[in-house]
Amino acid sequence: MALTIISLIKQVPLPSEMKMGEDGLMDRTKAKSIINIDCQFGLEAGLQLKKQYPDAKLIVCSMGPQSFEPSLRKAISMGYDEAYLLSDRKLGGSDTYATGLAIATMLKHLGYTKDAKEPFIILAGRQTSDGDTAHVPSQVAENIGIPQATFVERIKADGEGNIIAKRIIEGGYQMMKLPMPCTISLTPTGIPPRKPSLSGAIKARNAKITVFGIDDIGLGTEKIGLSGSPTIVAHVENIVSERPPVIMSEGRNESELVDNMIDNFKKGTHALTKKETSEAKAAETPDFPIQDNRNGAKGILTWAEITNGKIARPSLELLTPARKLANQLGNDTKIMTILIGKNVRELSKTLFEHGCDEVILVEDDKLEEYLVLPFSSIIAQIIKDRNPEIALFAATTSGRELAPRIGVKTGSGVTADCTGLEIGEYVNRKNKVINKPILHSRRPTYGESKLATILGFVYPQISTARPGTFEVPARNEDQTGKLSTFKPNLTPDEFRVEILQTVRGEGGLQNLFDADIIVAGGRGAVGDNLGLIKQLVDALKEKGIKAEWACSRVVVDEGFSEYARQIGQTGKTVRPKVYVAVGISGAIQHIAGMKEAEKIVAIDHNAKSSVFHFADFGIIGEYEDILPELIEKVKKGFTFGLEPAHK
Repeated sequence: MALTIISLIKQVPLPSEMKMGEDGLMDRTKAKSIINIDCQFGLEAGLQLKKQYPDAKLIVCSMGPQSFEPSLRKAISMGYDEAYLLSDRKLGGSDTYATGLAIATMLKHLGYTKDAKEPFIILAGRQTSDGDTAHVPSQVAENIGIPQATFVERIKADGEGNIIAKRIIEGGYQMMKLPMPCTISLTPTGIPPRKPSLSGAIKARNAKITVFGIDDIGLGTEKIGLSGSPTIVAHVENIVSERPPVIMSEGRNESELVDNMIDNFKKGTHALTKKETSEAKAAETPDFPIQDNRNGAKGILTWAEITNGKIARPSLELLTPARKLANQLGNDTKIMTILIGKNVRELSKTLFEHGCDEVILVEDDKLEEYLVLPFSSIIAQIIKDRNPEIALFAATTSGRELAPRIGVKTGSGVTADCTGLEIGEYVNRKNKVINKPILHSRRPTYGESKLATILGFVYPQISTARPGTFEVPARNEDQTGKLSTFKPNLTPDEFRVEILQTVRGEGGLQNLFDADIIVAGGRGAVGDNLGLIKQLVDALKEKGIKAEWACSRVVVDEGFSEYARQIGQTGKTVRPKVYVAVGISGAIQHIAGMKEAEKIVAIDHNAKSSVFHFADFGIIGEYEDILPELIEKVKKGFTFGLEPAHK
């Protein structure tokens, strides 16, 4: 079989070297760059697949300035055969929608279309470290019209033209069969990327990099670049911790250190003294006319994801910002929630009780499990029928691949992983109008060091919300709403991806959101396979405390825990009363998932660990020495000031 393996890569700046320009946006011109980490795992997956097909052709593609060529040459030095770069000044400022369109157009120019006679597979990293959206693989797949799987750990070919993929989902994983051509995005939990060989380096030095401009591939300027993108970055600001200085334990041994931490904990934290800062004077709003671009679009649409026969908590959380936005928009703005599945009508009651005005029900036996192709088609059809002004999805593994695919179908931009949503305005000085109302979607970016405000100008404005960021609305059992049904037009082609197996347990998923205290282990706490972490949790549970254990990303990447327990930017966001971080260095991506905890206790052997900058209480020491002492204190009655959930 004449298989072609295509790897998409991006060269990204090191987050630590990113600077903010005078315009309030990020300047990456002087930052050192590397191949995005996730993309490196995609490259390796392609090399592994070639072992099954020795005659396969390996090509690597990227979009960006000519300075990206070193990354393409590195891919060749690893074993790739050809390299293509799409580079054109007219692409500058492109959002993910425009990027996905441009890359797909280049691939189709090279002959890789859904009707190609020879099979091919497109591999990519799950997401990039500068944007963290995970949009582009889905958008490329939709633009070409081929199936996809995201958050994939492993792939192999079955010898019959299909790819078998292991996909991570909340609480477990799925085994999927995808017909080629298809697109796969890889997590950094797969096979680590190899180092270039000497012969490969020599080959790469002399290799030709084919560079295309947009005219070469027949791409117009209407939907690319800053002016053609459906979303813009309106503002970027630094994220600054407002937690008071950490109180470090003092003592001559681990017993005294733990006793001192307990004494400090009982006394409470330092008072937070905010430094006086001179606020920048807001620019005066010019006397421009107000322009409403909605053209009749009205209402807020959400999607209710179903997990283990229930509405997933992140989907219920969406109803909180949805209600806030509806109230801000006024004029009797309604919340509509799409409910898709097999025999799921009864679940509409839960949605009504938590504040949904209308449930749009789509029932079909073939829709028992989530699949991106039919679900994206259904939701796009409903959007066309109902014409909402805003569409919200939870940033789960499913929502993060579903929303951008729908965005391509509707021509809308998508803002990923939002932690703030509100209605505002946009002063368009070029056209001398004020666009109002418009959705302001706020999301952390650049390694959680910046907070970006994104605006969308095509309706519906689509955003995904980070799970755990918003509270679930209070339940009102007397609240009801309108139940509607929708009959989509689906074709057999939309069911060409097959789920072979789904393995999903509670796996701490729901308990992490409900726990009063979470004990999390990092790289520095895996010497006993997180045994002491779990013992501390068990001791707290024996005292009637709602406790659960979790971990950092590296612990999942190294196979010590399932993805469902990962806290951080690419995992869960939690807000327990107490968060105990053990052996966690304090990478900003992890801090993003736990910084909303009421109290944070950090235990690490390295006095210079960044985690102490975000903690209320700290202990410097080896976890193997500290945790046994702390477990004994819990057994004797210390419960971090928490009351038992049951007597």
